[in-house]
Amino acid sequence: MISPSEIQSVKLRFGIIGNSPLLNHAIQVAMQASPTDMTVLITGESGSGKESFSKIIHSLSSRKHGKFIAINCGAIPEGTIDSELFGHEKGSFTGAHESRKGYFEVTDGGSIFLDEIGEMPLGTQARLLRVLENGDFIKVGSSKVLKTDVRVIAATNVNLIKAVEKGKFREDLYYRLNTVPIYVPPLRERGEDIVLLFRKFTTDFSEKYRVKPITLDEEARQMLMKFPFPGNIRQLKNLAEQISLLEEEREVNALTLTRYLPTDNSRLPVAYAGGGKTDHNDFSEREILYKVLFDMKKDMNDLKQLVLESYQTGELNQNIMKKHQDLFEGMDSQVTFEKEAQPKSSVPLVLDSSHNKKEEENYEDPDIEDILHEEDDNSLSIEKKEKELIARALKKHHNKRKYAAMDLGISERTLYRKIKQYDISE
Repeated sequence: MISPSEIQSVKLRFGIIGNSPLLNHAIQVAMQASPTDMTVLITGESGSGKESFSKIIHSLSSRKHGKFIAINCGAIPEGTIDSELFGHEKGSFTGAHESRKGYFEVTDGGSIFLDEIGEMPLGTQARLLRVLENGDFIKVGSSKVLKTDVRVIAATNVNLIKAVEKGKFREDLYYRLNTVPIYVPPLRERGEDIVLLFRKFTTDFSEKYRVKPITLDEEARQMLMKFPFPGNIRQLKNLAEQISLLEEEREVNALTLTRYLPTDNSRLPVAYAGGGKTDHNDFSEREILYKVLFDMKKDMNDLKQLVLESYQTGELNQNIMKKHQDLFEGMDSQVTFEKEAQPKSSVPLVLDSSHNKKEEENYEDPDIEDILHEEDDNSLSIEKKEKELIARALKKHHNKRKYAAMDLGISERTLYRKIKQYDISE
């Protein structure tokens, strides 16, 4: 039976901090499996420290003087992983200018740590199964069977049972790997270990940046332990570095800590099928962006409707403005909507037919007709108002015609003609 003092000794040797029962149990299983040659499967979320357990197993085994290689199966392209693991012969594929030994041949007599084993292609899984069962492997491009004596330690942050059900992982390989299972608990299940790790990280960073170490008050300690930390130890370390570097007040309270923690407690991308449930009510940045774009589209449709009605009636009257009053919010001058006075003259606005015909022949601008004629003296007041609006728009946008034209709902070319027509000084 492994004593608590032996477990503590291993923690000190490998820099493992924490006293949670789940962590101690995982270390105990690793120590018990170390003297054997049994295959070990380490499971746990990304960032929980699975690689440390592979080093414990190798260092306490009879293979400790042999080579130890850690391979991330998810980081090797599918087309080259067989060559990386088992080697290849010269000319076996394009770019194979010479023979190469694979990791299983190089680590003969030692241990190999296959991280992210769930990302391994099915063809490579069949080759690995043969190594585990017989110690046999064949280089890429060769027919010669080679022997190796390697202990395999595998790790994954995905649920391999579900991967087997979906046909993405071989069932026989899963049971061959899972001879000794070790579960590394996520940070949120380790209680007071979170505070111990935070204190260790802040002490290290205080020495690195030559500042006073950060301390937490009781309320901040409780908040830290309740946070789920989807990124586990990596996320906690990043948090400790941010606070150590940016915070001027070295005693951190709950209010200060809140500024460094995600306010919605949303889960960051963690490739772990057994992770927590996602809160569908949380608003992501992408959803907020979609909402803004939809609102902009609605405003643009309303503006098009306003322009169309103005074109059809020949004037921008109070009824149209009142109907679309939300478009006038935020303007420099306050727009008020009063009851529309009865017009003194019932003579409608008409377009000059000769001008209209000319525009149809040489039409380039999709905007509203810019020259309106009225058959009575009322046209003078319209021109006056139009001139005032153009002058105000130019003043508002510091004589920048592009933005003034956008504000008025006309093209920049039309605005230029209006400025010449009314002799408006810029």
